[in-house]
Amino acid sequence: MRTLLRLAPALVLLAPAAAQAPDSHPDPALIPEDPVLASLLREALDRDPSLHKAAAQVRMDREKVPQAKALPDPTLSLGMQNDGFNRIQVGRMETSFYSVAFTQPFPWPGKRGLRQDVAALGVKVSETAETRARLGLEADVRRGYAALLLVRGQLALLKDQALFLDQAERLARTRYEVGQGSQADLLRAQLEKTRLEQARFGLEAEERSALAALNRLRLHDPEDPIPTSIGLADLPEPALLTPAQVEARSPEMAAAALGVEQTQRLVDLAKLDRRPDFAITAGIMPRGSFDPMWQVGLSLSLPIYGRSKQQRALAEHEHHLHAQDADLVAVRSLLRQRTEERMAQIESLEKSKALYEQGLLVQSEASFRATLAQYEAGRIGFLAALEALNGWVGDRGGYLQTLAQLQAQRIALREAGLAPTSPISGGSMGAASIAAGSSPSVRPSASAGGSAKAADAGPAPMSRM
Repeated sequence: MRTLLRLAPALVLLAPAAAQAPDSHPDPALIPEDPVLASLLREALDRDPSLHKAAAQVRMDREKVPQAKALPDPTLSLGMQNDGFNRIQVGRMETSFYSVAFTQPFPWPGKRGLRQDVAALGVKVSETAETRARLGLEADVRRGYAALLLVRGQLALLKDQALFLDQAERLARTRYEVGQGSQADLLRAQLEKTRLEQARFGLEAEERSALAALNRLRLHDPEDPIPTSIGLADLPEPALLTPAQVEARSPEMAAAALGVEQTQRLVDLAKLDRRPDFAITAGIMPRGSFDPMWQVGLSLSLPIYGRSKQQRALAEHEHHLHAQDADLVAVRSLLRQRTEERMAQIESLEKSKALYEQGLLVQSEASFRATLAQYEAGRIGFLAALEALNGWVGDRGGYLQTLAQLQAQRIALREAGLAPTSPISGGSMGAASIAAGSSPSVRPSASAGGSAKAADAGPAPMSRM
């Protein structure tokens, strides 16, 4: 009987270092990046096709800037004027000549500069798209890595529980054989082992899925292994940003502001389009034995259809400007909502994390060990010991879920996106008695994870600029 009691300290050593107070953790901004995560980030940022596509779009838009400022192509005109149809009279008649003319169009002053500004702002809009792709990729890698650590932590919990159940089965068999126990205890221990095996199959599948997701982001084979040397509790949390920092970091905010500025340039350009463009023509007319003639001319475009053309274009861009202003307000409002949601969830999850570290985990472990001592003394039955074990392991699982959702909220805050926060989900452990026989102490962890998801069920994200 003493084997069960001796097993409890062993399980404590196998558990992650979860009972540390929050004050014992250094500032996340000062913690060096986990080398495995840093390697995954480097590979993903170097290889991701969507990031390469966004960078190519930026380079493509940069090529539009010099095009927008360039003058229109000149026109070279070649011709001949001849007297009569019988023969070429150039050199014989003064009014017969060859002609070479060169015409260069010029837009009204200011138009070229505005067109260049519009193209340059288009480059900045493309750069915000590249920034969004980069931030999204980094967040996906961080979420995927945290999900992998979560699933592997859950697998470790199953192994810890399996150690107890193996010992419990042997002890129940021994007690049953000597007439001190019931067959029901032995059967229940075997049943719980089978349930754990069923849960392990699901978690191993989730681990493979997490590996495949991370390997896709770095363009590796889905089955390539990713060794991890730390647990979820040891993963540094991304630094907490202020709402002002989130707004300054948001590509959607930058794109909306640039959209307003770009449309204002288009309004200014539409106003100038009501002014005529002009062209200068210079030409020479050789006349053979006669002195050559030359010409210089100035031509102007006549915007006589301005009421149905230029004025309509100006009204179009003014309406677009009002829409862009409204879009900027909407983006800022939604971003502030998301930021407030994430800050509230981080505050709640930090409190839940502290409650686990300072109370639940310690109390749950103490309850488990005390129950084991009573079971050894024969004062309680096997089911009570099993329930205590499930409560302790369930609290550790809830702590892992809290850490995962805290990572998810901090990652989303740094991602500065408009979409609801993507939760970090591990495998389903409902088939095991970790959930089926848990004590009420496991419920706060479920609410912590569930509230993180529920708070994100906001309005649909706005389309990217």
